[in-house]
Amino acid sequence: MAATSRSVVDSTKRAKYSEAEWQMRLDLAAAYRLIRHFGWDDLIYNHVTARIPDQDDRYLINPYGHNYHEITASNLVRIDIKGNLCEETSSEINPAGYVIHSAVHEAREDVVCVLHVHSHYATLVSTLETGFMALTQAGFQFYNRVAYHDYEGFALDLEERRRLVTDLGERNVMVLRNHGVLTTGRSVAEAFRRLYYFEQACRTQVDAMAAGKVSQPSGQVMEHTARQWEGGAAGIGGGTTTREWPALLRLLDEKDPSWRT
Repeated sequence: MAATSRSVVDSTKRAKYSEAEWQMRLDLAAAYRLIRHFGWDDLIYNHVTARIPDQDDRYLINPYGHNYHEITASNLVRIDIKGNLCEETSSEINPAGYVIHSAVHEAREDVVCVLHVHSHYATLVSTLETGFMALTQAGFQFYNRVAYHDYEGFALDLEERRRLVTDLGERNVMVLRNHGVLTTGRSVAEAFRRLYYFEQACRTQVDAMAAGKVSQPSGQVMEHTARQWEGGAAGIGGGTTTREWPALLRLLDEKDPSWRT
């Protein structure tokens, strides 16, 4: 009886949204749960946002005050580029936290998802004068492809928004100095994959620097490897859909499938 009742509730929630919006809600809810799984969340703060594909200038964001393990497809909040609510909901959003995201969404039509976290190792690297160093095969995908934005306090000022998007340019990973990291993607899966590998590469860098003097192959080799990643060599990288994403969704379903509700 309980299962049947839950199925009816889920069906009612699902009926409120188009197929395209519901799929985006599923992907975005999954990203929040995965960030929690990997330990990159920061209490109730930080955000992942996504553009709804069949609606002009409508975006999805987490309800303010929810832990990441509480995010579901149906409790994500629909907003416009200014952060105004675009649906009846008892939830609210954190307007200050949306400032960075709205600036990127407004400036980059190619970007579907903007992901910002204070993950441990990327934040450590954000404090280093040297910045990010590509040291491994996974890290080489970011060679000469990381943007930097100097810390100016909470990013609430209109002028800083302009500087932020100028600093990002056409790149898809940006180190926010003394703050954290931002990744973008043409899909939620692509933005998440970039975060996963960048955090991994930052961890390797921090550990390697602590161990002693580090070495790198030539710039030519690192650039070649970056282009291999971008071209989808060996079945990785290179597209808006990723081979990793279905596997990650299965991991979430094994842990707790409530993110789909």
